[in-house]
Amino acid sequence: MVINICISPDDNYSKYAAATIASVLINAYDKDELFFYILDGDLSNDNKIKLKSLESIKPCHIEFVKVNKEDFKIYKDIQTHSYVNISTYYRLKLAKMLPQISKIIYLDCDTIVCSSLSELFNTNIETKSAGGVLDVRVKHKKQWENTKYVNAGVLLFNLNNIRKNNIEDKYEQYAIKHTEQIKTGDQDIINFVLGNNIAILDDEWNVQVSGFMSRSSFTRKPKIIHYIGNQKPWIFGAVTFFKEKYFEAIEYTPWAIDEREKFKWVTINKIITFLKFFKNRPFNLLRPKFWYTAYLTYLKKPSNNKRI
Repeated sequence: MVINICISPDDNYSKYAAATIASVLINAYDKDELFFYILDGDLSNDNKIKLKSLESIKPCHIEFVKVNKEDFKIYKDIQTHSYVNISTYYRLKLAKMLPQISKIIYLDCDTIVCSSLSELFNTNIETKSAGGVLDVRVKHKKQWENTKYVNAGVLLFNLNNIRKNNIEDKYEQYAIKHTEQIKTGDQDIINFVLGNNIAILDDEWNVQVSGFMSRSSFTRKPKIIHYIGNQKPWIFGAVTFFKEKYFEAIEYTPWAIDEREKFKWVTINKIITFLKFFKNRPFNLLRPKFWYTAYLTYLKKPSNNKRI
């Protein structure tokens, strides 16, 4: 079965994009025919060669799609997080850049896939333009209660519907009109333009993680992990969860950790993370939330409930 996947790294994030792609490949079913479309806004030849080499992990097709940066100049004035750059807006023109594709999964470069993507790709969104998982704020902040606002790190796009309804033009019109009000870049644009035209997917397809107690879902078996915020697993001592999954995936790439560095990144890293967790909040052991999180993480029986 053909599965189309898109990812949009810049040179600085090529290494992390490689881990994302590797994680897809090592968890794919034998029957999965994987086509990766990497949006290329001036990636170096060296990084493109390294990314292309990932085809050796499992038979797949990796294609670079040249991006015209002039098409995105209207998004340059949007003020958002410091770690967000123009490449994040490339997904807003997928329907135009990939005219031959009707449906595609978009993955941020700070995601790690832990299962085959066939189930996600086969999700029926024929009447919608996209499918996504509720943002972590919707799950944990009272003021976001009952809000259907999705996280844009993992999205299933119905590109046929996007073309049919001229959605890409509407993205631009919204960005021009609301430049000062946009707080989370393309994520705001996608949510506020599409509105109810987004299908809400099961939480496990985008488990947003920024710490032990800060997760959108406490499942022990996430299908996709998304390291949100600035606590990325490749930052030494980062206080985040599931970061061992990143190190497992990077081993399959040209950026694999040197044997001499493994002890530092795998063992010492865990110790430093543990110490920082309690140094930053020394009374964590006294917090009910800590023990409730531990119960959900390690003791509670898995639920079979699915979002519809």
